[in-house]
Amino acid sequence: MYAQFFKRIFDFTIALIAILCLSPLLIIVTIWLHFANKGAGAFFTQERPGKGEKIFHVVKYKSMTDERDEKGNLLPDEKRLTPIGNFIRKTSIDELPQLFNVLKGDMALIGPRPLLVQYLKIYTPEQHRRHEVRPGITGWAQVNGRNAITHTKKFEYDVWYVDHLSLGLDIKIIFMTIHNVLHRKDISHEGEATAETFNGSN
Repeated sequence: MYAQFFKRIFDFTIALIAILCLSPLLIIVTIWLHFANKGAGAFFTQERPGKGEKIFHVVKYKSMTDERDEKGNLLPDEKRLTPIGNFIRKTSIDELPQLFNVLKGDMALIGPRPLLVQYLKIYTPEQHRRHEVRPGITGWAQVNGRNAITHTKKFEYDVWYVDHLSLGLDIKIIFMTIHNVLHRKDISHEGEATAETFNGSN
């Protein structure tokens, strides 16, 4: 009953309250990023697969500039990541615009993170099961390693969440997420400015 009906009400209500309470912060960060990103804008949108692998546009705060080298290629992530971009990543503020995705119904507060569309063709049948529920701003994989664990392990956690989804588990994940954010745990994969790329074997 919770998964089919009450979870959506829970997500919508909490997301709306969060947006109202955090609106001053959202406005300040948006203005700050507008200048820090050197004209690249404050928001980043990208197509991601949602529930049933239906494609939607996820929105996040943009933490990097669009600076390029002399050949027109984007500079490496670590060179485009601004100080404020690094800060909003470590504090997970960059995820806050996804509250609007939750209101729209594309996402949930808790669920498997929405990853790149290109990964759909290399998932195993078991890994595809992560799309049986709405993707989340945070999830079981995020509170059990986030970017510090392999994609394969993340997908195991995602499928486990699908099979054990409940109000109690969602509340537990919310409190674990708050703890991890306060302690800035597992923001990046070792040796990289962002999470590692999934190639079907990692």
